[in-house]
Amino acid sequence: MPEQDLLCGLAAPALPAAVAEEHPFAVRQGEAPTSLDPGTAFGNHSCAGEELDVVTAAVTFPRAAFRPADPDLAGYVLLDFAAFDWLEDDEEIIGHPRDPFHRIDIRASSAEVQVALDGATLAETNGAQLLYETLLPVRYYIPPADVRLELLRESTMRSVCPYKGQASYWSYPDSAHGRDIAWSYDERFRDAAQIHGLICFFNERIDLRVNGVLQSRPVSPWSRPDGPDAR
Repeated sequence: MPEQDLLCGLAAPALPAAVAEEHPFAVRQGEAPTSLDPGTAFGNHSCAGEELDVVTAAVTFPRAAFRPADPDLAGYVLLDFAAFDWLEDDEEIIGHPRDPFHRIDIRASSAEVQVALDGATLAETNGAQLLYETLLPVRYYIPPADVRLELLRESTMRSVCPYKGQASYWSYPDSAHGRDIAWSYDERFRDAAQIHGLICFFNERIDLRVNGVLQSRPVSPWSRPDGPDAR
């Protein structure tokens, strides 16, 4: 953001820097980690620069701004998205700014979809909604009536997606790999109305069969149980 457009002050940090969590991941299977996933804290910067407090008359946001030491970015500061409330026109933005080249498409499907983990069937349906999202694996959203909810436990985990809303999670406690394995979005955004109330499993971490054919597990930042927010 141009620093001249800020309606607040910037000041040297009043508090020492906290340890900033970093979550590297591999883009392709078998490769060494080369990128940082969305769960990486704001305090991890990809270039040299200066961290700053954002100061208003009512409150100070510690280390919520970063002034990069890059001549091509002179006059600009980066802001910690999680520290503030954001609007696009009069509509709330959550998670991160929306990318105009990023989109979601949702298609109804009558394919037979089965979800299993460690030999236990967790869901079976021929009424899934398939969500196609830029650069992400196809997601299979399943009606709750076709999910064995009695085998799952509601989780305290929450995440946000700027295109779909806020997600709440379920775990499968009978598996060591079942933590936060499934999620469902709220009704925040009309663009995702077709999946409101439906349940999706991480196909990176379960056995997914479509029309009887076992699908390969995609490799993504969500391949491991401690990965970032759902997509």
